[in-house]
Formats: sequence, structure tokens, C-alpha cells
Amino acid sequence: MSALQRLSDALSEVVLGQQRVLEDLLTTYLAGGHVLLEGVPGVAKTLTARTMAGALGLSYSRIQFTPDLMPTDVLGTSVFRPADGSFSLVKGPVFTEVLVADEINRTPPKTQAALLEAMEERQVTIEGTSHALPPHFFVVATQNPLELEGTYPLPEAQLDRFLMRVRVGYPDEAAEREMLRKAGYIDG
Repeated sequence: MSALQRLSDALSEVVLGQQRVLEDLLTTYLAGGHVLLEGVPGVAKTLTARTMAGALGLSYSRIQFTPDLMPTDVLGTSVFRPADGSFSLVKGPVFTEVLVADEINRTPPKTQAALLEAMEERQVTIEGTSHALPPHFFVVATQNPLELEGTYPLPEAQLDRFLMRVRVGYPDEAAEREMLRKAGYIDG
């Protein structure tokens, strides 16, 4: 059995009823791109990303995008150290291998744009200094449908950074039964 098949099987054990989504996620990662998972809340978008990071042994950070999130909350900032009069960088959650930008369309475009350089160049610039991101840097952004209250459309420049936009729907009845069985709500 190939390593890719073992990885796919491991993901399928945790994320039930989303085989096409898992295949698209793995394809995007192997191609060196980023993926936008779009669907209503509760269809395992975040679980899918977290499971993949764990299965690959990669570091993982999650940012919950909210209307008050600032670019520095994503990237980090320089902090003054009074003891020696110097500044030091406090890295933000973008400094990881798998970054889940959860509900990316719940924050205004200015904060969404904080990811543009990271996604395109795998680096971020903070106060004029460029900082490299890990070579396996991979963004899994989740997005709620635009008709839900409190969402902002992603600008074209942001959408252009995603290799794939994957719609995540509800699992079929058999997968839902398996979820209930695994959770102990129903018998075999």
C-alpha cells in the first residue's frame, strides 16, 4: 500500500462521508497550493484540516477570523523590551506549516489581505523585515456561504491565491449513521 493510500485511509477514518473533499485537499497540498473549503457550519471543514496536519506530522495553527481581527493578530508584531531598550518579534499564528484560516470571510478585507504575501511568497513582511515561513506552508481556509449573516466576500486577489475552491456538503446517510455509531449514540 502506498504512503498516499495510507494517508487517505487515515483521513477517511476520522472524516466520514467527505472522500471527494479529502482527495481535493491532498491534491492541493501535493501540488504546493492552498485550498478554500466552502460550506455551512458543522460539515467538518476544520476537523478535516486538523486531521490532515496531524496525519502528516506537521505543525498546525488555527485562526478564528472575526470582524475585529487585526492583521497583526495573524502575522505578529514587534514588541518593545524595556529592560534592554530593544524590539523583538512576537510571531503570529501564520508561522506554522498548516494554517487553518477559519471562517475567513467573517473578517474585513484588510485582515484577509494579511495572508496574501504569505500564500504567494511563503513569507511575511513585518515592519519592513521579511520572515520566511516553513517550506511546507499550507493554508486551509474555510468559508461560510455568503448568504449567511456577517460575511464579507473574498476579494479577487485573495481568491486567486487558492489552487482549489472545494464545496463541502453534508455527508450521506450511511456516513451519518457511522458517525453516530462511533460516537456511541447507536449500536452497530
